[in-house]
Amino acid sequence: MKAALAPAPVALELHNIVFATDFSPAAVAAFPFAAHLAQEFRAKLHAVHAKAPESYALPATEIWPIVNEQLEKESSDLKRALRDDYPALNSDVVIIEGGVIDVVETVAEARHADLIILGTSGRRGIGKFILGSVAEEILRRATCPVLTVGPHAAAVLPHEKMFYKILYATDFSDGAPAAVTFAVGFAQEQQARLTLLHVIDRPHTGDLVRPHELETAALDHLATFVAGDHGLLFEPKTVVVHGVPADKILEVAQKERADLIVLGLRRAKGYLRATHLPNAVAHRVISQATCPVLTVRT
Repeated sequence: MKAALAPAPVALELHNIVFATDFSPAAVAAFPFAAHLAQEFRAKLHAVHAKAPESYALPATEIWPIVNEQLEKESSDLKRALRDDYPALNSDVVIIEGGVIDVVETVAEARHADLIILGTSGRRGIGKFILGSVAEEILRRATCPVLTVGPHAAAVLPHEKMFYKILYATDFSDGAPAAVTFAVGFAQEQQARLTLLHVIDRPHTGDLVRPHELETAALDHLATFVAGDHGLLFEPKTVVVHGVPADKILEVAQKERADLIVLGLRRAKGYLRATHLPNAVAHRVISQATCPVLTVRT
């Protein structure tokens, strides 16, 4: 294993947050996370909705007036919620005609987004996101971290801190330092307890290293991420376990009562890869976690 450099204890800064919404219940559930994070980091919140282009194949005189009326009501309700519940928050509601991927990507780039927030009702992986199967593409193409609020995430009520306990899971890949910087940054901002986790997958035939040697090396490696003056209120906890990565991440998150899970992602052969395993780990963790999941792609 290569030793990783510990992130410098510099405060995490978020200036622009993009909240992708289709006004569904899942998006409504994600809204408090977007608004509270923008408020706490003094960031501008851009609520973005991709409006489906009017199709001449449909009876426009019957369908589209109803659709447009509903959209106007939903956008007005969102503006009212922002104005009444978060009066000090700098925000706007952006509605652009086009596909979800292109609209979110365009707004994120134009607004120099530091974070994108999505809600999902999918229970079988990213393909069932409430924003549609395009959500996996948003995660894959996003040039900034993405916070996903899954179907099992508990509703958040206004309180002093949003994240009391943060779990960062890593396989020590090249993207690990970027993800741990966000984990440490959120822990600093929220004065939260941070747990760093590495899952040792099932042994391969011919492996000569003994389990306890792997555990010791992994614990030492985790410690390098928070060595020195890490600026955290509580001393970080390091955990190494054996098993199936997705199962163990969810298990440790439940045991630690994590309010946020942080995963690093990397691109490989044109597809989304999560720390530990391609595709499946991020899918399962996002769809089954009882808290939001922050994915940071290298």
